[in-house]
Amino acid sequence: MNGSIFYFTDLTSTVGYDSIIQHLNDGRKNCKEFEDFLKERAVIEEKYGKELINLSKKKPCGQTELNTLKRSLDAFKQQIDNVGQGHIQLAQTLREEAKKMEDFREKQKLHRKKIELIMEAIHKNRNLQYKKTMEAKRLYEQRCRDKDEAEQAVHRNANLVTQKQQEKLFLKLAQTKSALEDSDRSYQQSITSLEKIREEWQKEHIKACEFFEAQECERISYFRNAIWLHVNQLSQSCVQNDEKYEEIRKSLEMCSIEKDIEFFVNLRKTGSSAPAPIVYENYYNTQRNVTPVRSPASVPISR
Repeated sequence: MNGSIFYFTDLTSTVGYDSIIQHLNDGRKNCKEFEDFLKERAVIEEKYGKELINLSKKKPCGQTELNTLKRSLDAFKQQIDNVGQGHIQLAQTLREEAKKMEDFREKQKLHRKKIELIMEAIHKNRNLQYKKTMEAKRLYEQRCRDKDEAEQAVHRNANLVTQKQQEKLFLKLAQTKSALEDSDRSYQQSITSLEKIREEWQKEHIKACEFFEAQECERISYFRNAIWLHVNQLSQSCVQNDEKYEEIRKSLEMCSIEKDIEFFVNLRKTGSSAPAPIVYENYYNTQRNVTPVRSPASVPISR
């Protein structure tokens, strides 16, 4: 930031300097907002990751399937769990990036504070000296008016007053001249001191502007790279998730309808003999075909 374009015609004004400081404060605030954004995104990613893990572990999903489709479903739930773990890891990464942004902001704040304290002291010293100089100027101008009035009084009353009164007028004129010389000397000394302070302020103002420019370049570069890195992290997370989903697709490619049907048949088969046909049976025919059962001959009982 070119210090020469942040001057102001009023020596005691800090309008240009204040404008720079406000811009730097806004930049620091913007970094804080992005830092908070990362923290909030981390909360969302972590919550989403945990929900996915809970879903994959607790929610039934084709639990009675058999053979190759069962293996595909197992792979599906495992990879969903892995995706959840990936989101939790991303949340941790985002928190680490937010901490880096915070450290960067605090480092810049600390370095800026040193320069700001120097400039505050210079501004205060400059303004005090300016005030003293203006007071010295005011006194000097008053002494000039006093001397002029004394001279005019001497000339006006040269032939109208007594010798003693004339001596008083000359004495007052001499006193005003002496006071004028003192005030003139004091005024010039104040001007000299103010000029030295003004030169020192101008030099430090330029140095401060150069420092602030370098710091702002660093901040914009860091902020830009932080956003770039954040987008890359999100993109990488998507790539990793797709790799996990690809594992599910590969598992599904290995799923065989014929094998699963065959597996079920072999696991649950109950026999190859079908039940015999149920035929009509005539009740009477059935009765005629039944041979009567004779009672056994009675055996005499010995008494």
